[in-house]
Formats: sequence, structure tokens, C-alpha cells
Amino acid sequence: MDFRIESTAPDTGARAGVITTDHGEVQTPIFMPVGTVGSVKGVHMHELRDDIKAQIILGNTYHLYLRPGLEVLRQAGGLHKFNSWNRPILTDSGGFQVFSLSSNRKLKEEGVTFRSHIDGSKHLFTPENVVDIERVIGADIMMALDECCPGDADYEYARKSLDLTHNWLLRGWKRYKETEGLYGYRQAYFPIVQGCVYPDLRRESAKFISDLGADGNAIGGLAVGEPTEKMYEMIEVVNEILPEAKPRYLMGVGTPANILEAIDRGVDMMDCVMPTRNGRNGMIFTRNGIINLKNKKWADDFSPLDEGGPSVVDEEYSKAYLRHLFVSKELLGMQIASIHNLAFYLWLVGEARKHIIAGDFKAWKDEMVVNVTRRL
Repeated sequence: MDFRIESTAPDTGARAGVITTDHGEVQTPIFMPVGTVGSVKGVHMHELRDDIKAQIILGNTYHLYLRPGLEVLRQAGGLHKFNSWNRPILTDSGGFQVFSLSSNRKLKEEGVTFRSHIDGSKHLFTPENVVDIERVIGADIMMALDECCPGDADYEYARKSLDLTHNWLLRGWKRYKETEGLYGYRQAYFPIVQGCVYPDLRRESAKFISDLGADGNAIGGLAVGEPTEKMYEMIEVVNEILPEAKPRYLMGVGTPANILEAIDRGVDMMDCVMPTRNGRNGMIFTRNGIINLKNKKWADDFSPLDEGGPSVVDEEYSKAYLRHLFVSKELLGMQIASIHNLAFYLWLVGEARKHIIAGDFKAWKDEMVVNVTRRL
């Protein structure tokens, strides 16, 4: 994997770049739709490519390991062939799902033992076998196994968690260097900065990870319950240390405003389930603010969903019609909302890139943050 920075914005940490993988290029800053089980919920691959204009999507190691399972993925030739997505894919390590979905888990130096949320069967993730699993899945970018420390953890817990994450990282890195991809193309491996909301731990982790010299680096353990301003502070602390010449991936973030503020602080890659999850519940993100389509006020509003918006569905459907679909519990409503929200997120980072290159990102961002947080 290669990364080059094309432009930086004055008076900010924002930068526009290009990530090159064997499955194509990704222009940064970028938002990555979440395809947990090999699909972005309710969205066809051709819609992701042509309407939403996604450049890279995510797969989830935990879920794909459980279903369809490694043997099916291996026989298919990896996730790209299994789900017919011929552009780049990133897989997380499954660590967050283990800690959030499994009520019965045991953390130790060897790895984490957990029970499947599907059938209760017992499994073990180690730094080494997670690399092996991600090799079978075949993502262009693989993540290291880490512990996602809760946002309200005390210092002692965060300290122990960070030590474990770093120990796991060294073992995972060794396994990564000892192995090769199974399908004839390169796979990158990103370590993850942890340290909760404690600046000294975050700095220590960023330095530890930078010294590894990986193709890119991730920032984890944020947007997990800590105050928003603390999240922004931790991004700033970490990005003062992470190498400028490598892409920086902020995991699991977030709202449109979060994304703009992260870009402002030097983040290149982001993902979140919010555009699809909130969309399925009737929340629409637009350039002028947030719409709750379940409100009665939209029942006779026949204006476009987002007039002149980035998606073909914005002019095709009215607010009144989409509200009718939600009130009627029609699945089409959830699909249209998901397509719109994802297209909006991709449009937003694309506009950020344009303004970084043009040199007026800061002024544009400040105005846009006000717009996208407005409740309509």
C-alpha cells in the first residue's frame, strides 16, 4: 500500500492525499461505509459504486469469521469475490465486537476467549490467528487485534489495557511479517493507538506504534462514551506524534460534524454505522441540517429530500413520500434513507478534499459544521 499527500490546508492539520492499493486508489479524506457481514445494510454494490460513489468499504472480522465462516470465504477466493466488490476493503480485527457483543468473554495475555452471539459457541481470538483470519478474508487493509478500552475507564485499567494491546501488537506484527496474502495481492496492516482519554498514555501509544513503521496507523478507543471535546483533544495529541507520511484512520467516527473536525485535526480515514443505522430509523443528514422524517411536519412536504443533493434519490423522492414509507414500515424507506445518507457522507468528505486543495478549508469547515448540526 502506498500513500502520498497532495495538498495541506493552511492553519489546520487537514490534508488531501491518495492511498493506492492493488484494488485501486482511494482519495483522502475518505469515509468508508460499514459492510459488517460483507454487505452494507440494504444497499446494492452497484449503488455503492455508482450512486454513493464509495471508494472503500469495511468488513468485520468477528462477524465474517462466524458467518459465513473461513472455509466459505477461502473457497470463494476472499471477500472481494464473495461479495462482488472489486474496490479496496478494510477489515477491523473483531476486537471491538468481542468486547461489545459478547457478554461472556475472558481477557488474558494469550488472547480473548468469547462466546458467539449467534449460538453461544466458544472461540479464541489471538493476535496471530486474527492475522490468519484477515488473510483468509483478504482485505487490502487489516487491523491489529487490540482491546477497545471503555471511554470511562480509570487510569489503572487504561494502563493495563494499553500494555496488553501493545504486547498483542508485537505478536500480530510478527505474524503479519511471516505470512503473505492468499490471493495474489498485497495486504497492509495497521496498528491501533489506544490509551483511553489519558494524554500520556495516548502519546506513549502513538510513539510505540509509529516506531513500528507500518503502512498506516489507526486511532481507536474514541467515540465510546467520552465527551466529544475529549475525543478531539485525543486526536490532536495523537496526530502530533503519528507520522505525517502515513494515513491516519479514526475508527468508528461519527457524525458529520465529528468527521469535519477530525479532518481539521489531520485524520484521513473514517468509518461509522451512523448514516445507515440512523437512516433506517428515519434520520436524514443533509447539507442544511438534520431531518427526523417521522415528525408530522413532513407529512405534506413535497419538496425533494435534499434539493440538489449528491444522490439520485434526493430529487427522485419527496420528504412526504419517504415519511409515508417509514410510517407504513416499508423497507424501501430504509433503503432510500441509507443510500441518501451514505451519498451525503461521501459528498461531505469529497467537498472537504476540494476545499483543502483550494486552500479555504478552514472557513468552509467552520460554516459547514454549523449547517450539518442544525435540526430542521
